[in-house]
Amino acid sequence: MRTLVLILVLTAAAIWPVDAAAQATQTAAQTTPPPAPAAPEDDPDMDLNTLQPDFALINLPTTLRVPLHKGAFRITHRFGRPLGAGDFSDLASDLFGFDNGAQIGMEFRFGVMRGLQAGIVRTSDKTIEFFGQRNLLQQGAASPVGLGLIASVDGTDNFSEEFTPAIGLVVSREITGAGAVYVEPMWVGNVNIFEPVITADDNTILFGLGARLRIRPTVYLVGEFIPRLTGYDAGVNLGTFAIEKRAGGHSFQINFSNGTGTTIGQLARGGSGGSDWYIGFNISRKFF
Repeated sequence: MRTLVLILVLTAAAIWPVDAAAQATQTAAQTTPPPAPAAPEDDPDMDLNTLQPDFALINLPTTLRVPLHKGAFRITHRFGRPLGAGDFSDLASDLFGFDNGAQIGMEFRFGVMRGLQAGIVRTSDKTIEFFGQRNLLQQGAASPVGLGLIASVDGTDNFSEEFTPAIGLVVSREITGAGAVYVEPMWVGNVNIFEPVITADDNTILFGLGARLRIRPTVYLVGEFIPRLTGYDAGVNLGTFAIEKRAGGHSFQINFSNGTGTTIGQLARGGSGGSDWYIGFNISRKFF
């Protein structure tokens, strides 16, 4: 009997320290706070760039990057009444063209990956454009300019005929405190869609020039001029100027142009000719 009691005592003495140690470990685990979650990686593409506040000047693209998996929407509106038609009373009676028909465009772009964006545009004349833009360089210590590669294709009649491809470069230079300037050479094919037979002037090379000047903390003057260097050059070289107001993620722009085109294919066909100028506006919204 004494032997049995002694065995039980020794067994309990051997087990108790293990149980006590396990309990102490469990208590310590319960009182130790979990590790803090890792801080999210900062995405500089999410930061506001006051020198390049939007992804387009008026019609031409900028080198502003769309953040990863974020998007932006834009509406373009070009009234069809020439501002110079009739006298001032005629113009005023038409509310400076606002009473007339217009060419309207709707655009959405998306950040597919860092430095790569893609989008779609549809205008009310049933032209659809698909485009992509790849950021190659960002202005900074390693480069004095921003550089992007853009490619697009548009088609008439809801992208069922008369396809117009384009490829080009977007070169930007931000000027601290002032704004940004742009040079944008582009090749555009099948521009001469109005002729029944393809001619030697079916394609064209554009040399887009643009600038955005910051005159107030949220107000800008914007201008574009798009000469055709070679190839198809009917009409006049397209020119546009505008005043723009930024409000949070929105940009509101009133513009004046000698043409109503907004897609790259339409820009390559130039202005309407003569002294006709048209009033229009752009509204853009960032979803980030």
